[in-house]
Amino acid sequence: MQELHVTANEAGQRLDKLLAKFLNQAPKSFLYKMMRKKNITCNGKKVTGKESLKKGDIIRVFFSEETLTKFMRDAKALQQEYEMLQELPMKGLKVIYEDEDILIADKPYNMLSQKAKEQDLSANEYLLGYLIRSGALSLETFGTFRPSVCNRLDRNTTGLLLMGKTLAGAQMLSEGLRERTIHKFYRAIVSGNVTKPVHLSGWLIKDEHTYQVKILTQEQKDAVRIETSYTSVQAKGTCSLLEICLITGKTHQIRAHLASVGHPVIGDRKYGDPSVNHKFHGTFHVDHQLLHAYRLEFPDGRVFTAPMPEIFKEIIEKERG
Repeated sequence: MQELHVTANEAGQRLDKLLAKFLNQAPKSFLYKMMRKKNITCNGKKVTGKESLKKGDIIRVFFSEETLTKFMRDAKALQQEYEMLQELPMKGLKVIYEDEDILIADKPYNMLSQKAKEQDLSANEYLLGYLIRSGALSLETFGTFRPSVCNRLDRNTTGLLLMGKTLAGAQMLSEGLRERTIHKFYRAIVSGNVTKPVHLSGWLIKDEHTYQVKILTQEQKDAVRIETSYTSVQAKGTCSLLEICLITGKTHQIRAHLASVGHPVIGDRKYGDPSVNHKFHGTFHVDHQLLHAYRLEFPDGRVFTAPMPEIFKEIIEKERG
């Protein structure tokens, strides 16, 4: 018999979801059968799997050791993964804010937010390593709940990443992003002299073959409505520093939307102006898009910022046109 004590990280999710993580090699049909036969109980009572778990609930699994070993996540492999993550350096990631439930980090360029392939190492893995080293993520918790980055930034976009350290934190962040009550502001250096605030709207359609998007002025099948607004922080010669409010958050929205109105982000190889990129690479060694997730405003009034990268400051100080 195996006994599981529900912690704050497991509370709020359905019993069958937790069982699928704990006994991840077992078919769902088998788990439901075991619940019907009372070989899996919660607080000593028969269950269906739909129960919403509360902190302190006790789940008992009346399996033989052989059956448990067969269906449980490989404990040795889990520990090896835990220890591997523990050794990962921060690779330029900086923690901006942390409490019991959430973490906010400043991501450097040339780093994935979340892994795209199994063998990738992303900000998500580096932050898991940080949480393990700090004692915030135990091996026991690691088996049933994994903190995760809740927002995605392109590999070469810098700035603020949100991570839910607990289930409650992850749910709060996910809801805020989905309902747009967490407001996201970016800074970008773009081509052209921009002095007035602008509100852009249109439709965005993604090409699954090229992984690029197009901005449309009229609705079209499979296109999604987008809105982007920006104000000028400083216009300097042939470039401008903008603050951008991401009203809708779609793939490459800021980069493609700005390019569509003649103000591509400098350094952007997909949507940018090659001649402008060449100039700034030669003068300032710019080798990535100058787009930075600068500020987050929470509905409770909290505001978090990530300092602009040094290259932004250097260009704004020196560029004269």
